[in-house]
Amino acid sequence: MEIKEEGASEEGQHFLPTAQTNDSEDMQFTSIQNIPNEPQLEFILACKDLVAPVCDRKLNTVVQISVIHPVQQSLTRYASTEIVEGTRDPLFLTGVTFPSEYPIYEETKIKLTVYDVKDKSHDTRSFLGYASFKVGELLKSKEQLLSLSLRTSDGGRVVGTIEVRVLKMGEIEDGDTDHITTDVQGQKCALVYECTAPESVSGKDNSPFLSTVLKNPVCKLYRFPTSDNKWMRIREQMSESILSFHIPKELISLHIKEDLCRNQELKELGELSPHWDNLRKSVLTHCDQMVTMYQDILTELSKETGSSFKSSSSKGEKTLEFVPINLHLQRMHVHSPQLKDALYDVITVGAPAAHFQGFKNGGLRKLLHRFETERRNTGYQFIYYSPENTAKAKEVLSNINQLQPLVATHADLLLNSASQHSPDSLKNSLKMLSEKTELFVHAFKDQLVRSALLALYTARPGGILKKSTSPKDSAEESSPQDQPPPMRRQDSIPHHSDYDEEEWDRVWANVGKSLNCIIAAVDKLIERDCSSEEGAGGGRSKDGEKDLSLEDSTASHTREDWYEQLQPLILTLKECMGEVVSRAKQSLTFVLLQELAYSLPQCLMLTLRRDIVFSQALAGLVCGFIIKLHTSLRDPDFLQQLGSVGLMVQYEGLLSTYSDEIGMLEDMAVGISDLKKVAFKIIEAKSNDVLPVITGRREHYVVEVKLPATMFELLPLQIKEGQLLHVYPVLFNVGINEQQTLAERFGDVSLQESINQENFELVKEYYSTFLEKMPPDYISHFQEQNDLQGLLDNLHQNIQVKKRKNVEIMWLAATICRKLNGIRFTCCKSAKDRTSMSVTLEQCSILRDEHQLHKDFFIRALDCMRSRQTQGALNESDDPETGCLTDNKPTSRHFYPVALLLVSSHLLVVWLILSLALLLAKYQ
Repeated sequence: MEIKEEGASEEGQHFLPTAQTNDSEDMQFTSIQNIPNEPQLEFILACKDLVAPVCDRKLNTVVQISVIHPVQQSLTRYASTEIVEGTRDPLFLTGVTFPSEYPIYEETKIKLTVYDVKDKSHDTRSFLGYASFKVGELLKSKEQLLSLSLRTSDGGRVVGTIEVRVLKMGEIEDGDTDHITTDVQGQKCALVYECTAPESVSGKDNSPFLSTVLKNPVCKLYRFPTSDNKWMRIREQMSESILSFHIPKELISLHIKEDLCRNQELKELGELSPHWDNLRKSVLTHCDQMVTMYQDILTELSKETGSSFKSSSSKGEKTLEFVPINLHLQRMHVHSPQLKDALYDVITVGAPAAHFQGFKNGGLRKLLHRFETERRNTGYQFIYYSPENTAKAKEVLSNINQLQPLVATHADLLLNSASQHSPDSLKNSLKMLSEKTELFVHAFKDQLVRSALLALYTARPGGILKKSTSPKDSAEESSPQDQPPPMRRQDSIPHHSDYDEEEWDRVWANVGKSLNCIIAAVDKLIERDCSSEEGAGGGRSKDGEKDLSLEDSTASHTREDWYEQLQPLILTLKECMGEVVSRAKQSLTFVLLQELAYSLPQCLMLTLRRDIVFSQALAGLVCGFIIKLHTSLRDPDFLQQLGSVGLMVQYEGLLSTYSDEIGMLEDMAVGISDLKKVAFKIIEAKSNDVLPVITGRREHYVVEVKLPATMFELLPLQIKEGQLLHVYPVLFNVGINEQQTLAERFGDVSLQESINQENFELVKEYYSTFLEKMPPDYISHFQEQNDLQGLLDNLHQNIQVKKRKNVEIMWLAATICRKLNGIRFTCCKSAKDRTSMSVTLEQCSILRDEHQLHKDFFIRALDCMRSRQTQGALNESDDPETGCLTDNKPTSRHFYPVALLLVSSHLLVVWLILSLALLLAKYQ
């Protein structure tokens, strides 16, 4: 959107110095001395005695800040203040900040151009005057204050003065009492420049490490008056995260590895009857195609360089569908008088949804329910396993793959201890071997394994159920059966009392028996070793009657090496484990085949859609977890809560329940719920690579967060030892746009209501766990400071009441999350308009409720934060995503109120025609 200017065509050229590009390479520039990871320069502006171009006109003033770099010698528009209306002595609440990475030197020139905004609705402004200074002049001036004359474009007439004052967070400002106008016409508010020294909020040691995750910050600076007529200062920062691409690539790599392993297990399933063998071949064909597609997507993602976030214009690209939309950190740092510094972080991201897949048939919540209903009720030739049992099969398979190598490793360590003839080492190795073997045996106690063995047995060529109850049954079994029994759909997991489970019981029990033999042998070896040292004869074992063969073997090898005595027992244990693993893997893989066998393409497409949505949600979660960990690393109460209770993650959804956004909300609800599968583990970084690593499978992921040694030492012992840290994601959604108005009048909002009710129960559950596991002293102090139960009751009442666009739900949920040390997310379709409106309103509400923002300045503070023209570090654009100059209002103006249009469908049609005509006329 072009900004129309009057009489400003020559003033920019007048400021530019003569060309000196030939000498720029030989010049030496003086850097600004500043605190590491703090802004290099911050200043505030005020104008006095401005001369209006027309007598008796009230000025609406705005200042444009431009930078001329000493190397390029070119003018770059950098930032702008807010518009101050109706005064010739404007005091601007929006300051100017230069981040630590910005290339600014003492020789850098700053140009300040003052405009009079004649008509905001038509974006017309006229040039008043300009002034310029070098950064070094400002820093070396008395009290770091410059008073500059504003001159016209020809440099002749003075039209007022502009004051530039260096601003440092926490530094006391000297000066006389000043006045600024409030939102109430004609009202004045006296403000004293006074602030106390700040306290560290996040810790300077954390900032360099956090900068490896966050990139390209866009910074703003504000000063707002408090209710006691003092200044508070606010730094606002929006940063991208490189995790937007890193997490999806990690996750896709895991999916490829998991799917390749599953395909191999299907191939090793053994010989099946023709019916099942054909199904297996079809499943493998489709699964191989899915793996190829994942590999192609991973290859394309690896080629992505440059921007570290995905813009909303790319949400429909197939190669980027695993990447979250517009993932950013919105951070507000508040320094207010008589209060401690405070940080408020909100992660903004587009709603996790499969945009490329589309929403014609709904989102995941509806699709999964429909798929499961059809699979349960349709008479296809497969065996039905519930989603819970399918997930259980995946869990057991994962446990097998993890525990079998661990048991084998500890068995080898036991043999190593035996070869060293070390009783203490032998005891420790035996203890670890026993623990892992018991876990291994326990994994197969589930009834699912037995029923899966039966199902696989019947799927073998000529599979026959054994019956041993009567001769008649034996005669039936001995009769020739050339063809397998006809397949029919099972209504539930097979449970046949006729199946002979003795063989599986023997195989499964042999593992435990082998371990018992090893334990008995080690006890005898240690006992005989102790007896020989004391000079006493070897005593008989109390269990001699049970272990005669073992005692005879050990007695004949009393003086032989321990290794030779234990090695046969270890080999027996490994052989028994191998047989158990082989049978269990095949039977549980057959369970997974059932899920894929029904409606094969649809099942895989649902898996793909769920992977896409989960990837977007996980990228935001990991980003939020790392940021929260860094800002609260020195808070012992938070660390105790993190280890004992877990971390609440609250998502604020602003999607409507209308049209495609219904499908987006359904996707988002499932994706956020799936985050329950994620656990975090904090490890010490051994190198400069501190990016998180993901391990696990689709039903359970562990995200390993790396911390430098100095930060890692601040953690409690149990967390340093590898304790898994769990998260509790909750979602509250309230549609707020005009589409939600249509949904509430003519559509259905039951989806939103059910989501809010379900997640309220999760919040109650988390709070109960919080009260149960946190120390009583902390709980009593916490309850004195926070009436959380009252907030929960209020939230429940607002969820129950049938009120349109009840935004009170969002405010209550956000407040509860902050008081419980949780992570805040705000999401809409693309994380732009609705999200920015919500975040800025929340920030100003926090300043009012927590930091005593003057009540008369709430609206003005809100306008400052919502003005896109005040952002720093923007060259050709005020919108970091779209790359075009925009204002904070809709691109189209509707002449008719929406409520009126809803009265009649005829009026709605007329409105659509007129709106279309207006848009065509505008762009022509």
